[in-house]
Amino acid sequence: MDHIIETKKIDEALRDVDWVNAMHEEFNNFKRNQVRELVERPSDHNVIGTRWVFHNKQDQAGIVVRNKARLVAQGYTQVEGFDFGETYALVARLEAIRILLAYACACNIKVYQMDVKSAFLNEYINEEVSYVEQPPGF
Repeated sequence: MDHIIETKKIDEALRDVDWVNAMHEEFNNFKRNQVRELVERPSDHNVIGTRWVFHNKQDQAGIVVRNKARLVAQGYTQVEGFDFGETYALVARLEAIRILLAYACACNIKVYQMDVKSAFLNEYINEEVSYVEQPPGF
């Protein structure tokens, strides 16, 4: 893969086959995990905008090995109490990571790092979540 500079503009990304493939990979993750359904735009609900975030994954030598495109919600368009009541973020506390590493060292256990392409809840949600716009370029 050539050294591809990260872009912030969707029109630039749509002209580059590697970025288009990265966007398709992200979009296919949604389809495979059944986390989206294309419906008519509702007139009685707030529709949240989306945008693409592009990032190059590099190896230890700084050579681009993969392009990542993430579709994110434009959070500033959401209204608390109307669009959401609670928010959740999957994060690990630094103390938990230190305990894990200390235990692995004490027990001589190998620890591997991995890159998770996509993370989704492993449970069905039985309520309407929100409406988001179709991604730019799709």
